[in-house]
Amino acid sequence: MPGIVIVGAQWGDEGKGKVTDLLAERADAVVRFQGGNNAGHTIVRGSREWKFHLVPSGILYPGKRCIIGNGVVVDPKVLIDELATLRASGVDTSGLKVSANCHLIMPYHLLLDHAGETRLGTLQIGTTRRGIGPCYADKAARLGIRVQDMLDEKILRKKIAAALEPKRLALRPYARDPSLDLHAMVEQYVTYGHQLEPQIADCARLVWDLLEADRVVLFEGAQGAMLDIDHGTYPFVTSSSATAGGAATGTGVGPTAIGTVISVTKAYVTRVGGGPFPTEIHDAAGDLLRARGHEYGAVTGRPRRCGWLDIPLLRYSNQVNGAEWLVVTKLDVLDELAEIPICIGYVIDGKVTDEIPADVRGLEAIKPQYTTFKGWRESTEGITEFDQLPKAAQEYLAFQERESGAKIGMVSTGPDRDQTIVLPEFAAELKSITS
Repeated sequence: MPGIVIVGAQWGDEGKGKVTDLLAERADAVVRFQGGNNAGHTIVRGSREWKFHLVPSGILYPGKRCIIGNGVVVDPKVLIDELATLRASGVDTSGLKVSANCHLIMPYHLLLDHAGETRLGTLQIGTTRRGIGPCYADKAARLGIRVQDMLDEKILRKKIAAALEPKRLALRPYARDPSLDLHAMVEQYVTYGHQLEPQIADCARLVWDLLEADRVVLFEGAQGAMLDIDHGTYPFVTSSSATAGGAATGTGVGPTAIGTVISVTKAYVTRVGGGPFPTEIHDAAGDLLRARGHEYGAVTGRPRRCGWLDIPLLRYSNQVNGAEWLVVTKLDVLDELAEIPICIGYVIDGKVTDEIPADVRGLEAIKPQYTTFKGWRESTEGITEFDQLPKAAQEYLAFQERESGAKIGMVSTGPDRDQTIVLPEFAAELKSITS
């Protein structure tokens, strides 16, 4: 049975956690395949809000198999603390497994991340300073420390010493930082290894076995397509493959194991941190979207930049991901607007195009072309049937579907899992997959 990949269509924060939580009810496993604790998925269950950073969003289903794939970089302290918090809240975490091949975020990665951003000054990328980029850099340089290394003190000590050697100059300002003491670091990470040992597994084999047994596997992405290291707005991107292709490399399954790709987009656009943002709003409308949408980072708490829906960007994202289905979130945030612009094309150096430019300089030179939709000026919050939406909201969604290249399968009309419209064709496909 092919797997189902859930990815973000924009710059992250699209509401993938809620979508994964909804679909996980019918799945046998949820697999996180990239990123680290720089990502935050928020799920609302009744009056309770849950924020996950490393643990897959399916964890709220008792005994559900939740897997952290090899493409994820793991800060073991963050994972241990997150599991402890869940257990203290009565959540069953027995189904969680973490790949032995995940790379570890080390204390020096945090220091290097902070130093690197500080050095860039006004040119900062806007990382979360969680050590993600330096950890992936060590992975590519073959200097990484992996989860399995915590289970062998001699190997761990040797690898940490080798990883520290080429960083001596960069770490010189932190020479007296106690977190860089080799003996203390080894001791600390061996302790982490003992604590996590029951969760450590050959996760690629776990996923293979599930798929071969015709089980339903959800592959959960972090961030979004426009933050992908290869296909995003480089260099203002994350350090991993946030598009659907990352599900294969980040878990060890072949591309033929991926049967359906679901792309998640807001009804507008947001991004956190620096980088080009063609449709960013700089007036009161942006403040309204931020306030109504509670647009603050789940990890950092930073206010998100808000903008109008960008059709060329969404079309590009759907092409890169091979998205068949589109989930539109936060439609209700637009309820108070009298008019709603949608970007349908760009003017770059006097030339009109409806394609996103390949280089970041082109993105920075964009002048968006808009078409304006009439707002519906009535509440859509909590609506669960498409034909109950105001006519103007239906037209807005129909245009988004027609121009984006993917079919709308779900529409979120509020943060709670029950505040969701599931379109009949999508419901039928889900039933055929999970029956």
